[in-house]
Amino acid sequence: MSPITEFAPGPALDTGIPAPGPTFNYAQHLLAANAGRPGKTAFIDEAGSLTYGSLDERVRRMAAGLRGLGIRREERVLLLMHDSIDWPVSFLGAMYAGLVPVAVNTLLTADDYAYMLEHSRAQAVLVSGALLPTVTMAMIKSDHEVGKVIVSRPAAPLHPSEVEFEAFLAAQTPAAKPAATSGDDPGFWLYSSGSTGRPKGTVHSHANPYWTSELYGKGVLGLREDDVCFSAAKLFFAYGLGNALTFPMSVGATTVLMGERPTPEATFKRWTAALPSQKGLKPTVFYGAPTGFAGMLAHPGLPGRNDVAMRLVSSAGEALPGELGERFKRHFGVDIVDGIGSTEMLHIFLSNRPEKVRYGTTGWPVPGYEIELRGEDGQPVPQNPDGSTEPGDLYIHGPSAAMMYWGNRQKTRDTFQGGWTKSGDKYVRNADGSYTYGGRSDDMLKVSGIYVSPFEVEATLVQHPAVLEAAVIGVNDADGLTKTKAFVVLKSGSEVSDEALKGFVKDKLAPFKYPRQIEFVDELPKTATGKIQRFKLREREAIGNSSSGGGQG
Repeated sequence: MSPITEFAPGPALDTGIPAPGPTFNYAQHLLAANAGRPGKTAFIDEAGSLTYGSLDERVRRMAAGLRGLGIRREERVLLLMHDSIDWPVSFLGAMYAGLVPVAVNTLLTADDYAYMLEHSRAQAVLVSGALLPTVTMAMIKSDHEVGKVIVSRPAAPLHPSEVEFEAFLAAQTPAAKPAATSGDDPGFWLYSSGSTGRPKGTVHSHANPYWTSELYGKGVLGLREDDVCFSAAKLFFAYGLGNALTFPMSVGATTVLMGERPTPEATFKRWTAALPSQKGLKPTVFYGAPTGFAGMLAHPGLPGRNDVAMRLVSSAGEALPGELGERFKRHFGVDIVDGIGSTEMLHIFLSNRPEKVRYGTTGWPVPGYEIELRGEDGQPVPQNPDGSTEPGDLYIHGPSAAMMYWGNRQKTRDTFQGGWTKSGDKYVRNADGSYTYGGRSDDMLKVSGIYVSPFEVEATLVQHPAVLEAAVIGVNDADGLTKTKAFVVLKSGSEVSDEALKGFVKDKLAPFKYPRQIEFVDELPKTATGKIQRFKLREREAIGNSSSGGGQG
């Protein structure tokens, strides 16, 4: 690879980390960082593995191939793949060429992909063979024309407009040098989950993953070259992208990728290196989410402490109930390091530390990020004499904030405000400087004039030995006053009455916080990321009330 100016001695954060210079291509940055370990395994999937040396060559072949299709700088390519060794080749190859990969959720519908094709104006599609029928239907539905479809591991013969991934790479001469992008150039897109309305195309720069890797992957988690990383969150999520690609590559670690759903059984196979392709390499770092941890701890096949090699476990996506973290620690002897990030900030900006975990909180600001809690008037909430605060809306100031929502000026202005990013979460600051989650801003409940956090009630309910999951929403009583209602999923074979659960919560929380109603359900509605969709429960409740004349059951 030809040399390229990466860093300048200009302004640095108070962490002392140098900022990227005027010429910075993130894909080239990662390849150059690992040029000295060509024989080391970079990625492992179900079918095989890829060394850093092979990754370097394949990334540059992909870059040359995409350029050869006539795709120009900053034009988009849709990346719709299950996690495999072809995913980082595709993502980094596009960035190396100065193109913009648009990584999208593999669990969506043809209508969703049709919208994303039109919205991003993608010039090519990189897709897993298993997902080809869905994206083909999307292209039929869409008015936007795609030039070429590159298919990883096809399951059937391909159409003339489609080309097999390996054949596409084999036909290319590796690109000699990367596009001379800057750290502020568009690097890639991630779509928001779209829990309300159409998903938003979140545009990130080439420099943003550099900052998250330096500040969080290295600075907080302390990842090492000898780590084997495994993430239940997929690469198309902001959380998974850092966990399984940018963080491990920033230190030369090895990553285990999993194409299938992160069920407890599938996860346990990777933990114990049961796949032949792992060749005995057990993950030392695991990244999960609270819903997944709950399911695994309740599973009869849960491995023992001596069956795994985990030294570090991370959680994000939703706040981690303290009881869940404590149970995991008792079983495996390893703390779960809980943090919060967002698609807009790319990764975690508020977190516990491996050496400093306070369960029930989301921890402390990641160095390099500023946190501010604001009231409904937009001003910082007052601090109590001990440094604690009342609930406020969480705002973040940091170097990894997205550039914009593509084609959505109003929402961009609402979210990205003069260097600060509005998260949409409610938090309180504790006396020790840690922060405790209070729910989404639109999920907070005011009961008898006092804010009640749905998460706090949910976290208490799941401490009951019969409860697997819980979700809490506000419902109006006959007087139009807000009261709490809990939807509860019980563990298999368990039984408990609603009155017993109400008493359980009353014993642990202030009396006004207990759920006035409890409904037992088989499952809770969730996004593809595993987050509970309380708005669907609210919609269901509204429909039920309407059909019954508005009375409460």
